[in-house]
Order: sequence, then C-alpha cells, then structure tokens
Amino acid sequence: MTLEDIKAAVDVGQTVHWVNTGYVVHKDRLGQYLITYVPNGSCIGLTDRGGHRLNGKETEFFVAQPKDAAENPGSQ
Repeated sequence: MTLEDIKAAVDVGQTVHWVNTGYVVHKDRLGQYLITYVPNGSCIGLTDRGGHRLNGKETEFFVAQPKDAAENPGSQ
C-alpha cells in the first residue's frame, strides 16, 4: 500500500495493519498517523519527520479483512 492508500483507508474507517495484526495504523486527535503495537501500546509515526517516507515497506501494510469474509470466502 502506498502512503496515500494507507491514509485513505484509515480515514474511511478501515483497519490497516503493518507486518502483522499486532500493529495497527491510526490517526490521532492531532491528525498524525501512527503505528501502534497493540499488546503494549508503544507507537511510532507512520512516516519520517518530513512526512514523506514510510516507516516500513509498502508491501508490509495491509487492510484487515472482515471476519465473515475470512470464514466464508466467496460470500461477498
């Protein structure tokens, strides 16, 4: 996912993960996009300080699939 794809997905309420489902991308009340490691709550910015380079590879980000789709493939 590109930086723009990630931001767009978060903005419409989709759950975006980085590397695995333990990491979630979210937008805080200041409008900053962050990556949080859910088990301990630690977080880093989605990008470098300039806001241009992802803290991770584009291929490592993915949108969570709804439970129903995972349990019943082809039901959509």
